[in-house]
Amino acid sequence: MRETNHAVIVDAIRIPIGRRKGVYSDTRSEHLLTHVIKGLVERAGLSQNSVDDVIVGCVTQNQEQGNNIGRIATLMSGLDQSTPSMTLNRKCISSQHAIHQAAQSILSEDHDIVIAAGIENMTRHPMGSDKVEEPKELTDLYEIVPQGESAERIAEIWGLNRNEMDEYSLRSHQLADQATKNGDFQNEILPIEVEVNGEKKNVTKDEGIRPETNVEKLGSLKTVFREDGKITPGNSSQISDGAAAVLVMSEEKAKELGLKPRAKIIARTLIGSDPTLMLTGPIEATKRVLKKANLTVEDIGYFECNEAFAPVVLSWMKELNVPLDKVNVRGGAIALGHPTGASGARLMTTLVNILEDKNAKYGLQVMCAGGGMSAATIIEKV
Repeated sequence: MRETNHAVIVDAIRIPIGRRKGVYSDTRSEHLLTHVIKGLVERAGLSQNSVDDVIVGCVTQNQEQGNNIGRIATLMSGLDQSTPSMTLNRKCISSQHAIHQAAQSILSEDHDIVIAAGIENMTRHPMGSDKVEEPKELTDLYEIVPQGESAERIAEIWGLNRNEMDEYSLRSHQLADQATKNGDFQNEILPIEVEVNGEKKNVTKDEGIRPETNVEKLGSLKTVFREDGKITPGNSSQISDGAAAVLVMSEEKAKELGLKPRAKIIARTLIGSDPTLMLTGPIEATKRVLKKANLTVEDIGYFECNEAFAPVVLSWMKELNVPLDKVNVRGGAIALGHPTGASGARLMTTLVNILEDKNAKYGLQVMCAGGGMSAATIIEKV
């Protein structure tokens, strides 16, 4: 038995997030994923045969994102062939759950070093391209609606108006732009060289941030899911391309290798929620993970709540009395983008850096997922 039995985050990185039909349009998903796995291993100075497992979140597992892309990228990264890998799909929480599974394997003492990663090139693998018609047995039980319709209903239930959601969305762009200018993302972003229209390009910054936008521009956008609705492309997460990876170890192994942990995973939870109002799961998941950690909202220094749609975050904040100045302080998916399978690892990467930069003790990450699911994680800065 280990003397200490904690799962710790030793490092976390991501590539810049690309816009749909942007800088990664001509780049295969395996290349993006391989880049972050290889970069993570090199930054930590690990040997090729030291990683016990690689767990990858990916939502649209077809074509180049199929065939267990995690295993393919693990082999391409230069890790020893003895390193296994799996690819999992829990919709938008896929790579957050990969982090949970990494922690579980360490806590069970099955493994000492696990990489939890995520990949999604939504340009090359459009959202829903793997979808089939829902079976009648399901639709007889539940009303199955698009996620945007769920967001519309949440806005109605919590009394959120269009201007409130657009103002929140503007904040996301402003904070992400300021964080970029301040160099706040520098430690988490791993630049990548790709080909765009036959020319090499070194990508160093997130592509989706719109510093020039304002409430008037956001207010002029047409609604998407209802003619008289409130949900627009401007107050929704961006369809994006990206990859991220998190290095999880046992506390004992990190000490043995002379590596300083950056954060400790102290609580995690995964729940199912109403599949029609499928985006409300973060409310209950947050309550449960706080209870597990014996903490309150007031104890948390900073929150990363995925900006799938503005009303998801706003309703969550209202229900739990979470102060705005603690939430997504470097912008979120509305500005940075939401490459679905990669977003869980991306949010964790950002949260680790925020806790360090602002010298805060606890951070909480929470996300909703299609079909009515949510995951929440609490970490403690080491």
